[in-house]
Amino acid sequence: MEKTIQDHLVNALDDLTTDKLKKFKNKLVDRKQEPRVRRSDVEKVEYTTELVDLLIDTYTTRTAVQVALEVLRTIGCNQVAQNLEAATGGGCTALQAPVQNVPPPSAAGYDLPDTSAMLIPSSEQFKQDIISKKGQEIYPVLDKGVRKRLALLINNVEFDCKRKKRNGAQKDQENMEKLLRALGYDVVKHTDLSGREMDEAIRSFAGRSEHAKSDSTFVVIMSHGQRDKILGIHHGPDNPDDFLPVDNIFTHLNTANCPALLNKPKVILIQACRGDDHGRVWVSDSESDDMEVDGAWEHKEKDFVTLLSCTPDNVSYRNVEKGSYLIGFLVEVFNENAHKEHIEELFRLVMRRFENFPHFRQMASKDRISLSKLFYLFPGL
Repeated sequence: MEKTIQDHLVNALDDLTTDKLKKFKNKLVDRKQEPRVRRSDVEKVEYTTELVDLLIDTYTTRTAVQVALEVLRTIGCNQVAQNLEAATGGGCTALQAPVQNVPPPSAAGYDLPDTSAMLIPSSEQFKQDIISKKGQEIYPVLDKGVRKRLALLINNVEFDCKRKKRNGAQKDQENMEKLLRALGYDVVKHTDLSGREMDEAIRSFAGRSEHAKSDSTFVVIMSHGQRDKILGIHHGPDNPDDFLPVDNIFTHLNTANCPALLNKPKVILIQACRGDDHGRVWVSDSESDDMEVDGAWEHKEKDFVTLLSCTPDNVSYRNVEKGSYLIGFLVEVFNENAHKEHIEELFRLVMRRFENFPHFRQMASKDRISLSKLFYLFPGL
């Protein structure tokens, strides 16, 4: 599940012994810099979650991390401080990593995704050259005058647990919708759905009549997540079953349940954590049965390609103003390269953007690929 800065602060304070936590509180109220935390307020605090809320209410999220690091080091809890700094980027900016804080470009030497550019259109000459050279290796693309392309976009932003709000996800929705429409897809949008509602939205989408006149589809889902699960807005300790199994996406769109998309590319994009790990590790130098049936068999699941925001068991990151890094990099790469590259090469270019990710290690992951041909989008044609 995506972790907030509040979560990391709570985890840091939970790592303290009772004695160290008492020292932390005393040093906190002894700070001379304004604004100051009143001793009477600290004395009312019973749980570390309440202490973190007090820190954030007093200092704002960014400064709360910096103050916590200062106090932790003052009381000699250097390892806890180091872990907190690694998990939040030291509070360098108001960024949320789905949620880890990542320093801004000036601090990290790393550029945020640029989603402002327009999608470069393909030329008719390029399309004809590719078709001439690769022919049957390419999925057929219908002319935009006759096709009915549909895309599904689900974005969970507001959750019952207010601390789970996915700040910046609105920007992801804006960027993704703009890209999909530029690629020629009408976008079916849903916001803030439960697991059951997400399942029904995909089932309904799979039944749309427009798919018969389409050459492909995109399904984009953005939410909190766990491995093989996308969480609904009611998910929590009292409602642990509010989630969408990732398998259900493929089940609803497979040949049996969505025959209109048979032999057509189905692109699945999932922006969600798949666990709590940070995706990094220290590396040191040192013969078949006889059958007789009427009709024809078709592959049950075919022509899918999926890009997930991170590898299994790991977290992914989101900027509270600019949106998630997966969606940002994807929009940037598509805008610059979709006119000349096929979908799997585009995904590879997105993954390349994550190779030198600052401070943390997030790697987008291709999964469940059953494309038998090359899928060129030919934007503008």
